[in-house]
Amino acid sequence: MTKTMKKHQKHTNLTKRNNDRFAPNEIAILGTKCSVISELISQVSKKLSNYKLAYFDASHSKNIEENKLSNYTFHHQGNVQISSFDKVNKFNQRIQFSSYDFVFINGNHYQASKQILILDNDKEASVLKRLDQLDSIQFVIKLDEKSTCFSFLEEKYPQIKNLTCYTIDELDKIANHIENSIKEKIAPVKGLVLVGGKSTRMGIDKSMLNYHGKSQKEHLKDLLESTGMNVFFSVEKPSEKEDEIHDTFVNLGPFGGICSAFQKDPNSAWLVLATDVPFVDEKLIALLLQRRNSSKIATAIKGKGKQFVEPLITIYEPKSYPKLLSYLAQGYSCPRKVLINSEVEIIEIEDDLIQNINTPEEFELAKQEIKNS
Repeated sequence: MTKTMKKHQKHTNLTKRNNDRFAPNEIAILGTKCSVISELISQVSKKLSNYKLAYFDASHSKNIEENKLSNYTFHHQGNVQISSFDKVNKFNQRIQFSSYDFVFINGNHYQASKQILILDNDKEASVLKRLDQLDSIQFVIKLDEKSTCFSFLEEKYPQIKNLTCYTIDELDKIANHIENSIKEKIAPVKGLVLVGGKSTRMGIDKSMLNYHGKSQKEHLKDLLESTGMNVFFSVEKPSEKEDEIHDTFVNLGPFGGICSAFQKDPNSAWLVLATDVPFVDEKLIALLLQRRNSSKIATAIKGKGKQFVEPLITIYEPKSYPKLLSYLAQGYSCPRKVLINSEVEIIEIEDDLIQNINTPEEFELAKQEIKNS
């Protein structure tokens, strides 16, 4: 009898974020001089200013001494220049670029998961040298009208003849093509209803209170599902139920619930709702989804009379997960603190729509108000 050997798995099999080589969404531009590539990226980026963009390039200076000290020079308006002794490492770069919607890469120096090829007749040898890197060309750009596709390119990648081709001065068309690539990668939204809090002042689990003819947690789930999203309950203890995500970041309250949701699915945005805000309705959810800004780490609701945003009526983007973990590493487990100190899309509404209900007396008043509305 043949004995089947079970493969030993050394580490926990975690769901990974869908990254390209260096970033969640990247493209290398190659085939011509670096100065032409940089200028093209500069011009295209101006037309895509609604998105958070980065450019990954190599220094063209010679005889650079290895840095012994990393220098961070901040301008008072927010610009920063960084000189570091860190080596290029895809894992470090994925953290560095995790908050960007799109990363341009100088393909003359670094390989990327996707490419834009600029046809420059003077750079045939350079393209031939990098032929194996051109395995996912998105479109082609002609440097001028005389530019032609090299025979070795057509031989190895015959599909290149069918790709969209622009001239380098068609900046609007190039920018629109790239913008479509950005939009294709915008994460879907899932719902996360936070249940299982201590409810000390209420005396019973607030998620089980009945304001709308059913438990509040079921009401919120139905509310979110009516928009077409998949919805899960965030629970403290391990569960076998398919619609529950238990805390893998334990004893951290809502912060742990949000991180646990991202650990389960780091490729979705999570619309997080607490169960102690019974006046949240379909109009508010629709507003939150309509005003969602996926280029920021989150889209959050704020009462007009409140000083801070409501962290538990918020859409958290996948790019917020590394940010949350970085705060946790510093000893902070307050989602509001993360939002206050980050780039967040803020939607201001009337305070009454997001009032918290924490005591039996408040529950009775809120229930009567909802009934009469």
